[in-house]
Amino acid sequence: MHLKGITWNHTRGKLPVLATAQRYMEMHPGVTIDWQARSLKEFGDAPIDILAQDYDLIILDHPWMGFAAENKILLPLEHFLEPEFLADQKANSVGKSFQSYNYTHQYALAIDAACPIAFYSNEKLKADNASLPTTWSEVIDLAKRGKVYCGGNGTSILMQFYMLLATKTDEKLFVDGIIADKEIQKESLLEIQELFSYLPNCVFSKNPIGVYEVLASPKTEYYYCPCDFGYSNYSRVGYSSNLITSANVVKYNGKMLKTTLGGAGFAISNKCKNIELALDYLKYTASGEIQQSIYVENGGQPGHRSAWTNSRANELTNSFFNNTLETLDNAYLRPRYDGYLSFQETAGPLIRDWIMNEGNVDELIDNIHDLFIYSI
Repeated sequence: MHLKGITWNHTRGKLPVLATAQRYMEMHPGVTIDWQARSLKEFGDAPIDILAQDYDLIILDHPWMGFAAENKILLPLEHFLEPEFLADQKANSVGKSFQSYNYTHQYALAIDAACPIAFYSNEKLKADNASLPTTWSEVIDLAKRGKVYCGGNGTSILMQFYMLLATKTDEKLFVDGIIADKEIQKESLLEIQELFSYLPNCVFSKNPIGVYEVLASPKTEYYYCPCDFGYSNYSRVGYSSNLITSANVVKYNGKMLKTTLGGAGFAISNKCKNIELALDYLKYTASGEIQQSIYVENGGQPGHRSAWTNSRANELTNSFFNNTLETLDNAYLRPRYDGYLSFQETAGPLIRDWIMNEGNVDELIDNIHDLFIYSI
């Protein structure tokens, strides 16, 4: 029997599922599981209806759930998995990770959990004789000194916009045809603009991986990122030239910033011919036992809470999981309606271009609103 899967092409996305597949095949002679990979951008953008035609197993992003529900692309897992197993997955969710894949049905299980966190080079921080920021104003002060580096591609900037809006509105966003109060949007956009005014122009081409590489490089003076998607790989000895330490995000007006939930879910195509095998392998990969052992030991960033609190997992990752779990639990769950991704793909670059070209903020807000209305 054979299964074919598609994941994303990074250590965190590819190696852990290769490892689980290898061990599963060793325990089940006659089974073959072939994992292929696509780019990080394709992970967020590539249409899953096309992937579901060619692959049995799909590692995907939760904003696709509305599209999946509308087009009946994925197996509704609650019809196939034991209630006890799903209850364990829900009880051991990292923040809203389990919930994020439920949209009329449970279309995937969270095998990977992430959101923007703070991270830094402790070696460079000590060399600068500095302390970590604890508030947004202290982040700005550190940026003025040329020590802050943050992702400036469209997605990263949009997530920063959501972060400030979610913090200020207690997650009351995208309600009744309005993203948020216009004045709150304006204030937040200007705050993002201020932060980026102190950063080099090269950030506008960087995704989170690019930010990690810059902070880890001994050739740069940048050492602190206040909010971009976390990768535990850079907190592992030997992965990069400079060990990166993770941290919870700072406070804004006395409240911890609410960053935006990311991560990756494991789904099964409704075209899969070996459903029982696919379900068994899914349960194996998503189980707490495997998530806190084979999965995390092979570069994974698990979705099962037991792995985040596991002492061995934290020993492997310079306490990445312990250091950021509060931020994950506090993270905002972005929209997932069918059509949302067209908004995300266009709104982020629009904000980035506005920052780069110093455009009119009121016109920008009107354009973002139009994109949102068009997408729903």
